[in-house]
Amino acid sequence: MARLLGIGEFARRSRLSVKALRLYERQGLLRPAVVDAGNGYRRYREDQLATARLVALLRRLDMPLSVVARIVAAPPDERAELLGGYWAGVEHRMAVQRGLAAHLRVVLSGGKGLVEMYDVKQREVPEQVVLTEQRHLLQPALVEWIDGSMGRLMRAAEAHGGVSDAPFIVYHGEVNEDSDGPVEACVPIGVAEPPSGVAARVEPAHREAYVRLTKAQVAFPQILSAYDAVAVWIKDNGHAVHDAPREVYFADFAAAGPDDEVCDIAFPMR
Repeated sequence: MARLLGIGEFARRSRLSVKALRLYERQGLLRPAVVDAGNGYRRYREDQLATARLVALLRRLDMPLSVVARIVAAPPDERAELLGGYWAGVEHRMAVQRGLAAHLRVVLSGGKGLVEMYDVKQREVPEQVVLTEQRHLLQPALVEWIDGSMGRLMRAAEAHGGVSDAPFIVYHGEVNEDSDGPVEACVPIGVAEPPSGVAARVEPAHREAYVRLTKAQVAFPQILSAYDAVAVWIKDNGHAVHDAPREVYFADFAAAGPDDEVCDIAFPMR
């Protein structure tokens, strides 16, 4: 029969406080093996120490109790994968917060260091025929609409020569909590002329200045620093903005990690 430990000894050996053990009992995360009906004394089996120590280590990662419970309840061969999934989310959140902190430093310093945050480059973009979808919407609805419109346009492109280059989003007006664009989703297709029966147009050849962003940097509002940096660079180098700014998505956004490059912020210029 397994040896039973009082709550005080169990707390010392598991490196958890008595208060924490009582909380985990109420949460159903770590229940005593025996609760004396007369005096309420709690006793734990000695073989519960491994679970208790695992809980203590997971909590040191600031892991919510709901996630701790999921890992503890999982079969041993699934626990590492669950931990990996949780930690990937933490790293993504931290990467986004780093970008937001950098954006706020620029805002609070009156724009100091803005251009130095990014490596602004130039390129020539050839004329393209694009399928398009346009919408007026506010920033909170933007990400969902981009995902949906890109999916629809890429499926439609299969009947018109296929996708020939990186899709992009054109901002014909500012999009935030108060301003609704409009925004235009564009998918280049492999044909010489806009096909009939679908929303399509010719995107003119142009020269553009751009910066490349990681997935974490694309988050709102820190992405606005990249727009500002390109606009300032264009002005400081004697150029002028020639057309609406755009986001060019050249990588699989869903599969990318927080530090993977996924998007260019670009301004056509002359």
